[in-house]
Amino acid sequence: MLYSGRMDYILALDQGTTSSRALLLDRKGRIAGQAMRPVSLLTPKPEWVEQSPELLWRSLEEAACEALERAGAVPRRIAGIGIANQRETFLLWDRQSLEPVGNAIVWQDRRSTALCDRLRKAGWEEPIGMKTGLRLNPYFSGTKLLWLWENLPVLSGRRDRLRFGTVDSWLLAKLTGGKVHATEESNASRTLLYNIHEHRWDADLLALFQTPPSLLPEVLPSAGPFGKGAGFWEGIPILAVLGDQQASLYGQLCWGPGSFKTTYGTGAFSLMNLGSRPPTAAEGLLVSSGWRLEGETTYVLEGCVFAAGAAVGWLVDGLRLAPGVEQAEALARQASETEGLVFVPALTGLGSPYWDPSAEGLLIGITRRTRPSHIARAVWEGIAHQVCDVIEAMARAGGAPLHQMKVDGGAARSDLLLQIQADLLGFSVVRSGCREATALGVGLLAGREAGFFATPEERSGFGRIERIFSPLLDARERRRKREAWKDAVGRTRGWRR
Repeated sequence: MLYSGRMDYILALDQGTTSSRALLLDRKGRIAGQAMRPVSLLTPKPEWVEQSPELLWRSLEEAACEALERAGAVPRRIAGIGIANQRETFLLWDRQSLEPVGNAIVWQDRRSTALCDRLRKAGWEEPIGMKTGLRLNPYFSGTKLLWLWENLPVLSGRRDRLRFGTVDSWLLAKLTGGKVHATEESNASRTLLYNIHEHRWDADLLALFQTPPSLLPEVLPSAGPFGKGAGFWEGIPILAVLGDQQASLYGQLCWGPGSFKTTYGTGAFSLMNLGSRPPTAAEGLLVSSGWRLEGETTYVLEGCVFAAGAAVGWLVDGLRLAPGVEQAEALARQASETEGLVFVPALTGLGSPYWDPSAEGLLIGITRRTRPSHIARAVWEGIAHQVCDVIEAMARAGGAPLHQMKVDGGAARSDLLLQIQADLLGFSVVRSGCREATALGVGLLAGREAGFFATPEERSGFGRIERIFSPLLDARERRRKREAWKDAVGRTRGWRR
């Protein structure tokens, strides 16, 4: 459907864990202007990770205004807005004033670990998995929402005055001046509150997590009218919303069943398009909604690595082995081998396929010969090993080996990481020509809704390949490294129990 008249641009917004980004796309998918603002994480207590809701909004609006300025454009030339967002992060706000009630609780937060153990012992793991495609893990919103109700009685007593939402819902509320309280399936399906088979908030799960339906946003299709902007964005239609990882899958043109990609950011997230029929079981992996368009849901199989770029950040900010990421990579390049050193980056537990929040980071194999360069290289290898675990689980779930993985994201700028990844996978890794695949994906979806990008020529700005990394490691050495890694992972499991 056409909303655009002869307007020239799509504004694609990407609110992530560590940055807010904005791209202004022209009618051929070319970037006319772009900008970024960093966002900070707050850690008020051990295992707590939070963010300021107002900073999330302000940083994104500032990035959008700068992208417009760089393009020499004005809001009235925008045909529509697309929003991509970090997914499981959520917040509560007052339904009348739009004032946040506390900080947003970030997906990395683990305060609900004991609560998850309690629910698991009560037999809830299997029914939750059957309904949601997810695991009973602090990663997801629902367990931390229940933690708030149980630990903040004052908050619990105000439930009739509150609204709940993942970051997309908050941004929609701010963009529309509070007129819209909505989400869409790729975000709703990450809360532990949504039934992915029946396409609705699940009454049994709402009761379990003590959350009344009145708090929840309306679940809309991934593309279509989400309302219109207010204030500076007055009248601009919001045409698409997607969770960030699903947006990058769409932006990598993984539209057919079996196509897959990995995004390397704060974490690393591998998604495979499953088509319209989800599997009944997926060992150690998640099943979520990819997008819902024209009444049909495309499902995705997903593996989540919690520490990718975050592991490099620990190397720089925690160990202080290098002043920055580029210098850390240069240090890692000084060692062609780790000399038997293995690093397991379980800095916030282990995600797929282990799902062990009690695991902690491990550096094993230290000898008198160990140098800073060996430690740095072990960090890069640890990131790649985690992704290998996920891809191997995907191959088992699909019953066939996988070939050629598309990649994007900030950490995918590292040639060293992608060469190590290809070596450990044993097949090629294809880096996107545009590393902003998340914003491009939701921009592409919004643009198609506005009547843009209808022909292959008009989509020429999407899906470009920059470089292909082919494996250089022989099969025997690959097996040796993978066996050492799996041994190390086994040693870190259950550390905090």
